[in-house]
Amino acid sequence: MISTAEFRSGTRIELGGVPYYIVEFQHVKPGKGGAFVRTRLRNVKTGQVLDKTFRAGEKFDEPDLDECTLQFLYASGDAYTFMDTSTYEQFTYNKPQLGDSTDLLKEETQVNMVLHEGIPISVALPTFMELKVVETEPGVRGDTATGGTKLAVVETGATVKVPLYLEVGEVIKVDTRTREYIERVRS
Repeated sequence: MISTAEFRSGTRIELGGVPYYIVEFQHVKPGKGGAFVRTRLRNVKTGQVLDKTFRAGEKFDEPDLDECTLQFLYASGDAYTFMDTSTYEQFTYNKPQLGDSTDLLKEETQVNMVLHEGIPISVALPTFMELKVVETEPGVRGDTATGGTKLAVVETGATVKVPLYLEVGEVIKVDTRTREYIERVRS
């Protein structure tokens, strides 16, 4: 059980069976009446933000959240299979459960996953991934001076904006948070 006195940014609580984490909080002691705590909570599953006020001293359950590091093995249609590297146990999740980052997943990538009652609610890829360009328009001589961009398809199937001079077969570094091209990787 977590009391309002233990609230900190990032603390996780459960309200009505739904896990939340505290984004902001403020303890308020008015001159008249009892103390209370104003909070801004983020739903761990949906990301929705909620403003809520609680009486001082209220207690809340801790949500059943498990954090683990898993290795991505392979995808078969909309099913993605991961392995716990310590127990070698395999888990299969559907694309909607994993979110939008699935098109950047490359085999043997280590991901940090947060599970609520066995269901993934967030998947954190490494901040940067090195991916090979498999399809893009050919570069034209003189394109490097303009600083323009074009679309390129990488080995995982994701589409990324890249500089005009990049060609098929080159390996690039992509920021998985913003899905932006960072640099060309020298081999």
